[in-house]
Amino acid sequence: MKTKETKSILILLLTAAIWGLSFVAQRVGMQHIGAFTYNGIRFALGSLSLLPVLYFSGRKSNNEIYNGESKEFKESDEKTIIKSGILAGLALFMASSFQQVGLIYTTAGKAGFITSLYVVIVPILGIFLKQKTHITTWLGALIAVVGLYLLSISENFTIEFGDFLEIIGAFFYAIHIQLIDRYIKDIDPIRFSSVQFATCSVLSMIIAFIFEEITLSGLSGALMPILYGGIMSCGVAYTLQAIGQKNANPSHAAIALSMEAVFGAIGGALVLHEVLPIRGYIGCALMMVGILIAQSENMGKQSGEEHI
Repeated sequence: MKTKETKSILILLLTAAIWGLSFVAQRVGMQHIGAFTYNGIRFALGSLSLLPVLYFSGRKSNNEIYNGESKEFKESDEKTIIKSGILAGLALFMASSFQQVGLIYTTAGKAGFITSLYVVIVPILGIFLKQKTHITTWLGALIAVVGLYLLSISENFTIEFGDFLEIIGAFFYAIHIQLIDRYIKDIDPIRFSSVQFATCSVLSMIIAFIFEEITLSGLSGALMPILYGGIMSCGVAYTLQAIGQKNANPSHAAIALSMEAVFGAIGGALVLHEVLPIRGYIGCALMMVGILIAQSENMGKQSGEEHI
Protein backbone atom coordinates (compact mmCIF):
# COMPACT_ATOMS: atom_id res chain seq x y z
CA MET A 1 0.00 0.00 0.00
CA LYS A 2 1.29 3.45 -0.83
CA THR A 3 2.65 5.30 2.20
CA LYS A 4 0.38 8.33 1.76
CA GLU A 5 -2.74 6.22 1.35
CA THR A 6 -1.75 4.09 4.35
CA LYS A 7 -1.58 7.23 6.51
CA SER A 8 -4.88 8.42 5.06
CA ILE A 9 -6.61 5.12 5.88
CA LEU A 10 -5.29 5.26 9.46
CA ILE A 11 -6.65 8.81 9.78
CA LEU A 12 -10.00 7.65 8.42
CA LEU A 13 -10.06 4.74 10.89
CA LEU A 14 -9.53 7.24 13.72
CA THR A 15 -12.40 9.23 12.25
CA ALA A 16 -14.56 6.11 12.28
CA ALA A 17 -13.67 5.50 15.94
CA ILE A 18 -14.81 8.99 16.94
CA TRP A 19 -18.02 8.61 14.93
CA GLY A 20 -18.65 5.16 16.37
CA LEU A 21 -18.45 6.44 19.93
CA SER A 22 -20.76 9.31 18.98
CA PHE A 23 -23.60 6.78 18.64
CA VAL A 24 -23.48 6.53 22.44
CA ALA A 25 -23.70 10.31 22.76
CA GLN A 26 -26.47 10.37 20.16
CA ARG A 27 -28.60 7.85 22.05
CA VAL A 28 -28.35 9.87 25.26
CA GLY A 29 -28.81 13.26 23.61
CA MET A 30 -31.97 12.27 21.74
CA GLN A 31 -33.64 11.55 25.07
CA HIS A 32 -33.71 15.29 25.79
CA ILE A 33 -33.91 17.20 22.49
CA GLY A 34 -35.15 16.76 18.91
CA ALA A 35 -33.17 15.47 15.96
CA PHE A 36 -32.77 18.82 14.17
CA THR A 37 -31.97 20.66 17.40
CA TYR A 38 -29.24 18.16 18.17
CA ASN A 39 -27.79 18.39 14.67
CA GLY A 40 -28.07 22.17 14.55
CA ILE A 41 -26.24 22.78 17.81
CA ARG A 42 -23.55 20.12 17.35
CA PHE A 43 -22.67 21.30 13.85
CA ALA A 44 -22.57 24.89 15.08
CA LEU A 45 -20.12 23.78 17.79
CA GLY A 46 -18.18 21.89 15.14
CA SER A 47 -17.77 25.03 13.06
CA LEU A 48 -16.87 27.19 16.07
CA SER A 49 -14.38 24.63 17.38
CA LEU A 50 -12.30 25.12 14.24
CA LEU A 51 -11.80 28.86 14.81
CA PRO A 52 -8.84 28.38 17.22
CA VAL A 53 -7.30 25.94 14.75
CA LEU A 54 -7.62 28.49 11.96
CA TYR A 55 -6.04 31.18 14.12
CA PHE A 56 -3.12 29.30 15.67
CA SER A 57 -2.11 27.44 12.52
CA GLY A 58 -1.06 30.66 10.80
CA ARG A 59 -3.75 31.03 8.19
CA LYS A 60 -2.71 34.66 7.70
CA SER A 61 0.16 33.53 5.50
CA ASN A 62 -2.21 31.36 3.44
CA ASN A 63 0.43 28.63 3.43
CA GLU A 64 -0.53 25.11 4.47
CA ILE A 65 1.52 21.94 4.87
CA TYR A 66 -0.16 18.55 4.72
CA ASN A 67 1.64 15.22 4.43
CA GLY A 68 4.96 16.99 4.01
CA GLU A 69 3.81 19.00 1.03
CA SER A 70 3.50 22.79 1.07
CA LYS A 71 0.46 24.33 -0.59
CA GLU A 72 -0.42 27.95 -1.16
CA PHE A 73 -4.06 28.89 -0.90
CA LYS A 74 -4.77 31.99 -2.93
CA GLU A 75 -7.56 34.46 -2.39
CA SER A 76 -9.32 33.04 -5.43
CA ASP A 77 -9.59 29.75 -3.54
CA GLU A 78 -11.99 31.35 -1.07
CA LYS A 79 -14.82 31.22 -3.62
CA THR A 80 -14.12 27.53 -4.21
CA ILE A 81 -14.04 26.86 -0.46
CA ILE A 82 -17.37 28.61 0.09
CA LYS A 83 -19.01 26.95 -2.91
CA SER A 84 -17.76 23.44 -2.11
CA GLY A 85 -18.39 23.90 1.61
CA ILE A 86 -22.01 24.88 1.01
CA LEU A 87 -22.57 21.95 -1.37
CA ALA A 88 -20.98 19.49 1.06
CA GLY A 89 -22.92 21.08 3.94
CA LEU A 90 -26.18 20.61 2.06
CA ALA A 91 -25.37 16.93 1.44
CA LEU A 92 -24.36 16.54 5.08
CA PHE A 93 -27.59 18.19 6.22
CA MET A 94 -29.68 15.84 4.12
CA ALA A 95 -27.74 12.76 5.23
CA SER A 96 -27.68 13.55 8.95
CA SER A 97 -31.32 14.67 8.95
CA PHE A 98 -32.65 11.50 7.32
CA GLN A 99 -30.48 9.41 9.63
CA GLN A 100 -31.64 11.18 12.80
CA VAL A 101 -35.34 11.24 11.89
CA GLY A 102 -35.17 7.66 10.66
CA LEU A 103 -34.03 6.57 14.11
CA ILE A 104 -37.43 7.58 15.44
CA TYR A 105 -39.14 4.93 13.30
CA THR A 106 -36.58 2.13 13.15
CA THR A 107 -34.16 0.32 15.42
CA ALA A 108 -30.58 1.36 15.99
CA GLY A 109 -29.38 -1.96 14.56
CA LYS A 110 -31.21 -1.46 11.29
CA ALA A 111 -30.13 2.19 11.11
CA GLY A 112 -26.48 1.25 11.56
CA PHE A 113 -26.61 -1.35 8.82
CA ILE A 114 -28.62 0.69 6.33
CA THR A 115 -26.50 3.83 6.81
CA SER A 116 -23.37 1.79 6.12
CA LEU A 117 -24.75 0.94 2.70
CA TYR A 118 -22.80 4.00 1.52
CA VAL A 119 -19.89 1.52 1.35
CA VAL A 120 -21.58 0.07 -1.74
CA ILE A 121 -23.21 3.27 -3.00
CA VAL A 122 -19.91 5.20 -3.22
CA PRO A 123 -18.28 2.94 -5.87
CA ILE A 124 -21.60 2.77 -7.74
CA LEU A 125 -21.65 6.57 -7.94
CA GLY A 126 -18.00 6.40 -8.92
CA ILE A 127 -18.94 4.53 -12.10
CA PHE A 128 -20.96 7.54 -13.29
CA LEU A 129 -18.01 9.80 -12.37
CA LYS A 130 -15.65 7.61 -14.43
CA GLN A 131 -13.68 6.49 -11.37
CA LYS A 132 -11.82 3.21 -11.65
CA THR A 133 -12.99 0.63 -9.14
CA HIS A 134 -10.96 -2.59 -8.90
CA ILE A 135 -12.65 -5.95 -8.40
CA THR A 136 -10.96 -6.27 -4.98
CA THR A 137 -12.75 -3.12 -3.83
CA TRP A 138 -16.10 -4.62 -4.79
CA LEU A 139 -15.21 -7.91 -3.07
CA GLY A 140 -14.04 -6.07 0.04
CA ALA A 141 -17.19 -3.95 0.07
CA LEU A 142 -19.37 -7.04 -0.23
CA ILE A 143 -17.62 -8.79 2.66
CA ALA A 144 -17.80 -5.60 4.75
CA VAL A 145 -21.55 -5.34 4.12
CA VAL A 146 -22.02 -8.98 5.17
CA GLY A 147 -20.06 -8.17 8.32
CA LEU A 148 -22.21 -5.12 8.97
CA TYR A 149 -25.30 -7.27 8.58
CA LEU A 150 -24.09 -9.79 11.14
CA LEU A 151 -23.03 -6.97 13.47
CA SER A 152 -26.16 -4.81 13.24
CA ILE A 153 -29.19 -6.88 12.30
CA SER A 154 -30.84 -9.10 14.89
CA GLU A 155 -34.33 -9.36 13.36
CA ASN A 156 -35.93 -9.92 9.97
CA PHE A 157 -35.01 -7.16 7.55
CA THR A 158 -38.06 -5.32 6.29
CA ILE A 159 -38.32 -2.03 4.45
CA GLU A 160 -40.46 0.16 6.68
CA PHE A 161 -40.79 3.94 6.77
CA GLY A 162 -37.80 4.44 9.06
CA ASP A 163 -35.71 2.05 6.98
CA PHE A 164 -36.60 3.99 3.84
CA LEU A 165 -35.40 7.23 5.48
CA GLU A 166 -32.11 5.58 6.45
CA ILE A 167 -31.58 4.40 2.86
CA ILE A 168 -32.02 7.96 1.63
CA GLY A 169 -29.57 9.11 4.31
CA ALA A 170 -27.01 6.53 3.18
CA PHE A 171 -27.33 7.81 -0.38
CA PHE A 172 -26.59 11.37 0.72
CA TYR A 173 -23.63 10.21 2.83
CA ALA A 174 -22.22 8.62 -0.33
CA ILE A 175 -22.74 11.91 -2.20
CA HIS A 176 -20.99 13.73 0.66
CA ILE A 177 -17.94 11.44 0.35
CA GLN A 178 -17.79 11.99 -3.41
CA LEU A 179 -18.10 15.77 -3.00
CA ILE A 180 -15.20 15.81 -0.56
CA ASP A 181 -13.12 13.72 -2.97
CA ARG A 182 -14.01 16.15 -5.76
CA TYR A 183 -13.00 19.35 -3.98
CA ILE A 184 -10.65 18.61 -1.09
CA LYS A 185 -7.51 17.97 -3.15
CA ASP A 186 -6.92 21.68 -3.88
CA ILE A 187 -8.42 23.60 -0.94
CA ASP A 188 -7.83 24.11 2.76
CA PRO A 189 -9.71 21.27 4.54
CA ILE A 190 -10.07 23.24 7.79
CA ARG A 191 -11.84 26.21 6.21
CA PHE A 192 -13.83 23.83 4.02
CA SER A 193 -15.01 21.91 7.10
CA SER A 194 -15.96 25.12 8.90
CA VAL A 195 -18.17 26.22 5.99
CA GLN A 196 -19.91 22.86 5.61
CA PHE A 197 -20.63 22.65 9.35
CA ALA A 198 -22.06 26.17 9.40
CA THR A 199 -24.26 25.37 6.40
CA CYS A 200 -25.59 22.19 8.00
CA SER A 201 -26.15 23.97 11.33
CA VAL A 202 -28.15 26.85 9.83
CA LEU A 203 -30.38 24.52 7.82
CA SER A 204 -30.94 22.22 10.82
CA MET A 205 -31.80 25.06 13.20
CA ILE A 206 -34.29 26.55 10.73
CA ILE A 207 -36.18 23.23 10.75
CA ALA A 208 -35.76 22.89 14.53
CA PHE A 209 -37.31 26.30 15.27
CA ILE A 210 -40.28 25.46 13.03
CA PHE A 211 -41.07 21.90 14.09
CA GLU A 212 -39.37 21.21 17.44
CA GLU A 213 -39.66 22.51 20.98
CA ILE A 214 -36.38 23.79 22.36
CA THR A 215 -36.14 24.13 26.16
CA LEU A 216 -33.32 24.99 28.56
CA SER A 217 -33.96 21.82 30.56
CA GLY A 218 -33.65 19.73 27.40
CA LEU A 219 -30.44 21.44 26.35
CA SER A 220 -29.04 21.04 29.87
CA GLY A 221 -29.80 17.32 29.89
CA ALA A 222 -28.15 16.85 26.51
CA LEU A 223 -25.13 19.08 27.25
CA MET A 224 -22.41 16.41 27.34
CA PRO A 225 -23.70 14.51 24.27
CA ILE A 226 -23.94 17.82 22.41
CA LEU A 227 -20.36 18.78 23.34
CA TYR A 228 -19.02 15.42 22.18
CA GLY A 229 -21.12 15.50 19.03
CA GLY A 230 -20.07 19.06 18.23
CA ILE A 231 -16.39 19.15 19.14
CA MET A 232 -15.29 15.55 18.58
CA SER A 233 -17.75 14.10 16.06
CA CYS A 234 -17.96 17.29 13.97
CA GLY A 235 -15.00 19.55 14.65
CA VAL A 236 -12.39 16.80 14.92
CA ALA A 237 -13.77 13.82 13.00
CA TYR A 238 -15.14 15.54 9.89
CA THR A 239 -11.92 17.53 9.60
CA LEU A 240 -9.89 14.32 9.88
CA GLN A 241 -12.15 12.89 7.17
CA ALA A 242 -11.39 15.81 4.87
CA ILE A 243 -7.64 15.50 5.52
CA GLY A 244 -7.66 11.72 5.23
CA GLN A 245 -9.49 11.72 1.91
CA LYS A 246 -6.83 13.91 0.28
CA ASN A 247 -4.80 10.80 -0.59
CA ALA A 248 -7.37 8.01 -0.33
CA ASN A 249 -9.46 6.37 -3.02
CA PRO A 250 -13.11 7.30 -2.25
CA SER A 251 -14.24 3.66 -2.33
CA HIS A 252 -11.45 2.65 0.06
CA ALA A 253 -12.28 5.65 2.23
CA ALA A 254 -15.93 4.56 2.44
CA ILE A 255 -14.97 1.09 3.65
CA ALA A 256 -12.58 2.48 6.28
CA LEU A 257 -15.22 4.94 7.51
CA SER A 258 -17.78 2.12 7.73
CA MET A 259 -15.74 0.79 10.65
CA GLU A 260 -17.67 3.27 12.79
CA ALA A 261 -20.19 0.45 13.30
CA VAL A 262 -17.49 -1.67 14.97
CA PHE A 263 -16.33 1.18 17.20
CA GLY A 264 -19.96 1.96 17.98
CA ALA A 265 -20.40 -1.61 19.23
CA ILE A 266 -17.25 -1.28 21.33
CA GLY A 267 -18.47 2.01 22.79
CA GLY A 268 -21.85 0.49 23.56
CA ALA A 269 -20.18 -2.40 25.40
CA LEU A 270 -17.83 -0.18 27.43
CA VAL A 271 -20.14 2.73 28.22
CA LEU A 272 -23.67 1.32 27.98
CA HIS A 273 -22.66 -2.22 29.02
CA GLU A 274 -24.12 -3.74 25.87
CA VAL A 275 -23.01 -7.27 25.01
CA LEU A 276 -22.48 -8.44 21.43
CA PRO A 277 -23.71 -11.89 20.38
CA ILE A 278 -21.26 -14.27 18.68
CA ARG A 279 -22.52 -13.20 15.25
CA GLY A 280 -21.62 -9.62 16.15
CA TYR A 281 -17.99 -10.49 16.75
CA ILE A 282 -17.95 -12.49 13.52
CA GLY A 283 -19.31 -9.39 11.78
CA CYS A 284 -16.47 -7.27 13.17
CA ALA A 285 -13.92 -9.78 11.90
CA LEU A 286 -15.51 -9.85 8.44
CA MET A 287 -15.39 -6.06 8.24
CA MET A 288 -11.67 -6.09 8.97
CA VAL A 289 -11.19 -8.73 6.27
CA GLY A 290 -13.19 -6.61 3.86
CA ILE A 291 -10.95 -3.60 4.46
CA LEU A 292 -7.77 -5.64 3.94
CA ILE A 293 -9.08 -7.17 0.71
CA ALA A 294 -10.16 -3.77 -0.60
CA GLN A 295 -6.67 -2.43 0.07
CA SER A 296 -4.89 -5.45 -1.51
CA GLU A 297 -4.78 -3.72 -4.91
CA ASN A 298 -2.59 -0.93 -3.55
CA MET A 299 -0.51 -3.44 -1.57
CA GLY A 300 0.25 -5.22 -4.81
CA LYS A 301 1.17 -1.97 -6.54
CA GLN A 302 3.61 -1.02 -3.78
CA SER A 303 5.22 -4.47 -3.89
CA GLY A 304 5.68 -4.12 -7.62
CA GLU A 305 7.19 -0.65 -7.28
CA GLU A 306 9.68 -1.89 -4.67
CA HIS A 307 11.02 -4.46 -7.10
CA ILE A 308 11.54 -2.00 -9.96
